[in-house]
Amino acid sequence: MTTTTMNTVTITPSGAALGADITGVDLSGPLTDDQVTAIVDAWHQHLVLRFRGQSLSDADLIRFSKHFGELDLAPISSSGKREIPEYPEIVVISNVKEGGHSIGSLGNAEAEWHTDMSYVEMPPKMSCLYSLEVPEQGGNTSFLNMYAAYEALPDDLKQAITGKRCKHDISRNSAGEVRKGFEEYANESDPRKIPGTYHPLVCTHPMTGRQCLYLGRRGNAHIEGLDVEESEALLDKLWAHAIAPDFRWDQVWQAGDLILWDNRCTMHRRDAFDDSARRIMHRTQVKGETRPA
Repeated sequence: MTTTTMNTVTITPSGAALGADITGVDLSGPLTDDQVTAIVDAWHQHLVLRFRGQSLSDADLIRFSKHFGELDLAPISSSGKREIPEYPEIVVISNVKEGGHSIGSLGNAEAEWHTDMSYVEMPPKMSCLYSLEVPEQGGNTSFLNMYAAYEALPDDLKQAITGKRCKHDISRNSAGEVRKGFEEYANESDPRKIPGTYHPLVCTHPMTGRQCLYLGRRGNAHIEGLDVEESEALLDKLWAHAIAPDFRWDQVWQAGDLILWDNRCTMHRRDAFDDSARRIMHRTQVKGETRPA
């Protein structure tokens, strides 16, 4: 593990399969071109970056996120509005309720391993997650290096998935909840009948040129061209391999942490936490520019 400093940006690898701490920059103010270049290069190398001790407004979070590309708009909440109307790019992830109504999404339950929005044609390429309030225990986020997962696959599994595509379910979110408008699929047991988008199981990163395993999420996944039993058996082997500790890094949140990750070559999950505790996070997403291929 070697710490490097470029243009006041200090990069300290986590020592795990992915992840690095970035120090020497205050994200509440503008960055120089050289600082941005150093951060983007570190992102491509380490896949997940952590900036601790930040004090960011929503405008700061948006300004920083735009260094990586055009931002997605936040989805419309169950109330029919965006959670922060003056900043439509920001998603609030929280279990907190005010006046009997949730101020954000995903509550306090465990979020299973997933890639963000892999069920769309061009999933976002990056996510930024900033912590305003965190519980004393639980609610931690773990990440997987999908380059390393692919490279370590046994040859027979590599051969079995070459050229194959997998369907990514759109009907449920990462907490397993049925999305609004997809209630008719709540009790459907045949993954072939559930709507979603097919992407290759092995993708090439458009910037680094490296190949990675692209699984998205396990629930209701289906490998094109296989019957359900064959698909389930192959997916079980791939998932058992991919979530091994050798490919993982765990983020234990502190208030003021900003985490950003490459959505094209990582997966992540969240631990559950006590619903009486408060957890408030603000997230931005950078639009994808190409289909996974």
